[in-house]
Amino acid sequence: MDGLVSARKVSHLELCATGDVSFRGATHLLECVRLVHESFPEVDRDAIDLSTNLLGKKLRYPLAIAAMTGGHEVARDVNRSLARIADRRGLAFGLGSQRAMLVEPTLASTYSVRDVAPDVLLFGNLGVVQATKSTSASVERLARDVGADAICIHTSPAMEVVQPGGDRDFRFGYRTIERLRAELTLPIIVKETGSGIGPRTARRLAKLGVQHVDCSGAGGTSWVGVETLRAEGTARKLGERLWDWGVPTAASVIACVDAGLTTIATGGIATGLDVARALALGAAIAGIARPVLKAFTAGGEAGVEAFLDEIEAELRAVMLLTGSATIDDLRTAPHLIVGELRPWMELSRGGGR
Repeated sequence: MDGLVSARKVSHLELCATGDVSFRGATHLLECVRLVHESFPEVDRDAIDLSTNLLGKKLRYPLAIAAMTGGHEVARDVNRSLARIADRRGLAFGLGSQRAMLVEPTLASTYSVRDVAPDVLLFGNLGVVQATKSTSASVERLARDVGADAICIHTSPAMEVVQPGGDRDFRFGYRTIERLRAELTLPIIVKETGSGIGPRTARRLAKLGVQHVDCSGAGGTSWVGVETLRAEGTARKLGERLWDWGVPTAASVIACVDAGLTTIATGGIATGLDVARALALGAAIAGIARPVLKAFTAGGEAGVEAFLDEIEAELRAVMLLTGSATIDDLRTAPHLIVGELRPWMELSRGGGR
């Protein structure tokens, strides 16, 4: 079992780094968020404050290097390099699913980054199906063993239904979230895996007392697509049909923020403008995964640093052009919702039915 999980982790990394696994027709819809230009911004670009607070820690930038990998020696090197960069730049960092570590504790080293990233805001990660079968104490131990500040409990039904040997029974998910929220001493972040959180789910999570979510919306990496490329026969045909399945990132951010949830916006975030638009919708921070991995694959740590420099420069420029001296100013900056995002917003604010 552990060997199969580890092999899958390597396959996922390779496909995300080099394969064509983007959504094909659907987008994240952040292009439907139009920020209003300010001709007299009254802001000094170099004095703009990009810092924000999340889960009791101050971040120098409203950004996370989002959950990607773990469970294999290749993943260990990726995690440690990217966590080191996140720590150096004052970003948050998310580990990939710790399912492999749950099966084989010796794989903990592939998730171990605290020695190279002592101050980073670190997110552990476990699937809700595995959490349902685990005690709260074992889930907490999984996070504590890697020094995580919080643990993401991820749900991935669209991905799993296509994945060879994937989970098929997603009963008792809400019950598990409610149990963990009540029994863990660490904060939990409910996380999707590329298909987004819709209005009804967001409201139900809020009623259970969940405070933090990672929306991981549709429009970036299609994890259905990743599994489709690994599948054969009927499963591959199913994956082709569902490749673009999900709630777009912008729509998911709106749904989660409207439900009162502190929202990490992930799913196709690739530019500073994407980050700015997500923040304008009310996201606490944004998260970037695959573009960071591609930059790392192409140019190592220096490649990632150069990519993140571009993100920061773009975000600063947009903040200048909207007259936003702080992240809070950007969240309240005037903006328009146009195109396909409008009916999604109406769905969210009209009851989500």
